[in-house]
Amino acid sequence: MEKTLRQNPSDCIKVVLFGPESSGKTTLANQLATHFGTQWVPEYMREYLQNKWDKSGERVTREDLVPIAQGQLELENEMSKKATEFLFCDTNLLELKVYSEYYYEGFCPDQILIAIEETDYDFYFLTYIDTPWEKDDLRDRPNDRQNMFCIFEEELRKNNLPYCLLKGNEQERLETAIESLAVLKTNLNAN
Repeated sequence: MEKTLRQNPSDCIKVVLFGPESSGKTTLANQLATHFGTQWVPEYMREYLQNKWDKSGERVTREDLVPIAQGQLELENEMSKKATEFLFCDTNLLELKVYSEYYYEGFCPDQILIAIEETDYDFYFLTYIDTPWEKDDLRDRPNDRQNMFCIFEEELRKNNLPYCLLKGNEQERLETAIESLAVLKTNLNAN
């Protein structure tokens, strides 16, 4: 089981879209992949939970967390083989940790915590909550968006991870992200 919670090495620059639900991560991951002619990794948790909801009407449980983490890393490893210069990840295990601790009073499986320590990403885009809330079967906290945003930002700060805050409409976010990636690429090439 632990073997599936390993991130494969890759030469591409890995960028994570990170933030609360309904804050534009998927849209931006897709736009960035299109702009740079590369791949993006969908949020496995969404697919997994939607399938569970459609079959049984059940929500996530603690027992779902490790299979979700496995699926996310498997998708990432698969897409990193196809990526060119960048790989855009619509979430990662750190996001799963935030949700796990939020919904389960500070609990996150040890396997996920260990895997987070062993994964490596070059940059994070923290998506702000100035996007319209889009209701669906899985989203359940429209009135707690500000609190969730603060939790996500604190997680990045606590772990001393490099990030850029993205605000504004889709075009503004995309332009800011492209500019930030140009700087990131220059800095990585200089090292």
